[in-house]
Amino acid sequence: MTRTVLRISGADRATFLDGLLTANVPAHGLGYAALLTPQGKYLADFLTWQDAEATYLDVATDLAQATAQRLTMYRLRAKVDIADARLTVGRGLGEPPAGALADPRPGMGWRHYGGSGDGGVDWDAVRVDNLIPETGRELIHGESYILEMGFERLGGVDFKKGCYVGQEIVARMHHKTTLRKGLARVAGPVTEGAEITSGGKPAGVIHTCAGDRALAYLRFDRAEGMETPQGPLTRDA
Repeated sequence: MTRTVLRISGADRATFLDGLLTANVPAHGLGYAALLTPQGKYLADFLTWQDAEATYLDVATDLAQATAQRLTMYRLRAKVDIADARLTVGRGLGEPPAGALADPRPGMGWRHYGGSGDGGVDWDAVRVDNLIPETGRELIHGESYILEMGFERLGGVDFKKGCYVGQEIVARMHHKTTLRKGLARVAGPVTEGAEITSGGKPAGVIHTCAGDRALAYLRFDRAEGMETPQGPLTRDA
């Protein structure tokens, strides 16, 4: 998936982003965060970093324009400028090139801004191994809830930071409920988009596949006796 880097500059950029993103931008290295609707639903996720002049959001290109428009809508009178940084993005596993930054998500290697290529890695397999959702596949714009997608485990939400758009819903899910649905890994005859049933009842849907394993959006109370039209499934811990 191609990436676009948005550059957020201006004197008010820190407080501006603090009121929008689900996790703070780290002082050094890469962070991970999301932008939500007021109803707490996913709009975009980013790798984030900053230097002395600006903050940067590494976002899926398919979402870059809508994300820039949403940020502009929230800008109001803040002294903030939003632009395409015109940076290419390379990524890989193993020994990183000079200037590369570690991806904070487990197993996801490094990013090199100004570099290119994907290191010849089967990134779908890496994401399945590490339960990492991807926008447009597991992460559905305007629909997904980030806690169901594992953002707490991935460091993409900070419950100690100040308020941000959608924070009330995220906090309520975190403190007052047990998640009944969410991202899980399953094993068996898997096909992307296949419906999962359990005892004849809907139980979920298959998303990214890697061999005989896949990421699935699953109802946890129906994780026994699962099957797709191709055959039985098991939940793969």
